[in-house]
Amino acid sequence: MVLETGMHPALLKDAVTTPAGVTVDGLMELEDGGIRVTLIKAVSRATEKSKEISR
Repeated sequence: MVLETGMHPALLKDAVTTPAGVTVDGLMELEDGGIRVTLIKAVSRATEKSKEISR
């Protein structure tokens, strides 16, 4: 949807979630569990591994 709309992901999230709704509660739980940091680390590690094996 981000590519289709050109909207910033945060704005898109706000547009498709209901305040105090089910999705927001789920997203808050993911944030509390550190999902953002974990995803950043995973992408960073995968990028480094890709560079290593492509040499």
